[in-house]
Amino acid sequence: MEKIREPVVSGYFYPSGKAHLLRMLETFIDRNLPKEKVISAICPHAGYIYSGKTAGLTYSKIEIPQTIIILGPNHTGYGEPYSVSDHDKWLTPLGEVEVDKELVEKLVKKSRYLQKDEIAHIREHSIEVQIPFIQFLKKQFKIVPITLMGYVDNPAWYEIGEIIAEVIKEEKKDFLIIASSDMTHYEPKKIAEEKDNYVIEAICSLDEDQVIKRIEEKDVSMCGYSGVIVSIVASKILGAKEGELVYYTTSAETSKDYSQVVGYAGIIIK
Repeated sequence: MEKIREPVVSGYFYPSGKAHLLRMLETFIDRNLPKEKVISAICPHAGYIYSGKTAGLTYSKIEIPQTIIILGPNHTGYGEPYSVSDHDKWLTPLGEVEVDKELVEKLVKKSRYLQKDEIAHIREHSIEVQIPFIQFLKKQFKIVPITLMGYVDNPAWYEIGEIIAEVIKEEKKDFLIIASSDMTHYEPKKIAEEKDNYVIEAICSLDEDQVIKRIEEKDVSMCGYSGVIVSIVASKILGAKEGELVYYTTSAETSKDYSQVVGYAGIIIK
C-alpha cells in the first residue's frame, strides 16, 4: 500500500480548496520575470498571507527542474533528527507529488546522518507549504523532502551538503535544492531587519561559516539555518558563484504590528 503524506496545514497556512489556492498563488507568481537556472533557493514557509509574496517572487525567477530536494527545519521535534521522507507521495489540494525513492535510497546509503523516516514529516509544515508553489509552475516533478534539527554549528550540515552534491553529480539530472526558512522571529521590525540583513549578506556571499558565526553572534532566531547551511555547502560544490536576494519583507507588511515581526527572505543561488 502506498504511503501518502496528507496535508496538515491546508486551510490554515494556505487555502484548502483547489480553486481558492490557485487564485491565491496567481497573485504571488509574476509570470513576466525572466526564469533562470539556479542551483538552490531559500524560501520562507509562513502562512501565505505573510510570506506568500516573497516565496512567489522567488519561485517566479526559477526554471523548475524535474527533481527538487526540499530541506526544512523540524519544528515539532518528532522523528529522526536528519529525516528523509519515507512516503511514496505527498498530497496537497493541487494533487499528488511523487517522492524520488531512488534518490532517497542513495542519500541514506551514502550519509552517516540521513535516515528514512515518516514521523518527522507528519506534522511538519516547512516543506508542505513549498509544494503548491512548485505545482503551480510545473506539472510533473519529483521531490526529496528532508527535515533537519540540531544546533547551528553542527558538523552534520557540512557532510549532508557534500553528500547531496555528490549524489546530484552522479545523477546527471537537473536538480533544485530548496531551503525552507523564515528569518528573525518576534522582534521589533528595525532589529529584525538589521539582524536579517547581516545574515543575508553572508548567505549571498555563499559563506556558510559566516552564516553560522553571524547567527550565533547576533542570536538570530532563524528557524531553517540547517537547510540554508546545507544548501550553501552543496551549491558551492555544484559550481555556485553567488547568491542574490530576490525579496525581503516582514510580517508587519500584512499585520501592521511593528513591535513583533517575523522576517522573510527569498534568495536564489546560481
